[in-house]
Amino acid sequence: MKLVRYLLGATLLFSSCAQLFAQDAEENSHVAIENPAKLTHDEANTIYDSLKEILSESYGLAELSEIKDYQNWERYNSAPYISVTHGKRFVNNYANELGKDYGKLAEGEQYPAGTVFAKDSITVTDEGKNFMGAMFVMEKLESGKNTETGDWRYIMVLPDGTQYGDTTGDDPELVKYCHTCHVGVASKDYVFFIPKNYRID
Repeated sequence: MKLVRYLLGATLLFSSCAQLFAQDAEENSHVAIENPAKLTHDEANTIYDSLKEILSESYGLAELSEIKDYQNWERYNSAPYISVTHGKRFVNNYANELGKDYGKLAEGEQYPAGTVFAKDSITVTDEGKNFMGAMFVMEKLESGKNTETGDWRYIMVLPDGTQYGDTTGDDPELVKYCHTCHVGVASKDYVFFIPKNYRID
């Protein structure tokens, strides 16, 4: 059964590549979906629920202990929502126990070392086609470990489990732009808030 799901995941990945129409002008930016669907909370949750197990198994192929069983962590958004900064994909925000109160950090406060945020994603087009997307990970490092990124590690995992880039490992230049974006919320320890309509109080 797992092999069947894996083959399905590989098929979805191949199909997903065919749906990537628009590339942002800036170098090293996310490939953007040209025609994302407009979904209600219930519609987005239903589609995500149908792909959750496949997503978990596919990202698991990367064998990253930092995101193992991430779907058992608390999810901080009420439904998948379109993230323009992640290629107009529908994303979810998960955090491990150290990352509690995701997005509610007071100005000047910082998350403790070991905090991990995992953002999985799906593509949903206005033609009704659904595909797996990449996983975006932030891990808080010990103070002084990587001052260039505010002591955050950025990792991107593709839908087939391939690790695309890691700021503290292989191909760090491929995910360098992640921190370039997060610098805009440096006063909140480089962590973006969840859109108001999708926050769980």
